[in-house]
This record gives sequence, structure tokens and C-alpha cells, in this order.
Amino acid sequence: MLLKDVMTRGVECVGPGDTIQAAARKMRDLDVGPVPVCGTDGKLAGMLTDRDIAVRAVADGRDSKTCEVQDVMTAAVV
Repeated sequence: MLLKDVMTRGVECVGPGDTIQAAARKMRDLDVGPVPVCGTDGKLAGMLTDRDIAVRAVADGRDSKTCEVQDVMTAAVV
């Protein structure tokens, strides 16, 4: 079996400048925990997880309406 046989196609991304509130709504609507972060060039810039939001934003008291994805995402994706 090849990876392409089991991978998800038509993946939706969030942008680095999107608010974490918008990203969290997308996660809710898609019923997912992780979402890829795509730059303006369409390339992967990082990943954002529900845990990133909880630990790096909510726990620090950041405002979800102004805190941007790039402030809490995991940029080093392998």
C-alpha cells in the first residue's frame, strides 16, 4: 500500500494571518484537531492543532479574535 492510497485529498488550510478564532471554527466545522497552515504561495508553512490553541493561546490569556495562527502554530513540520 502506498501513502497516496490512504491520504486525504482536498485538504483545507488556514493562513498564518488568520485569527485563531477563525481557525478553531474551521476545525469545529470540519470535525478535525489539526489543520495545515498554508502560505500565500500555497506551500505548507506549518500545522495548527487544537492543542496549540489551548496551550499557546488560551493558557496565556490571548484574545482569540486578535491572536493570529502564526503566533501559536508549529512551524517546524517534518
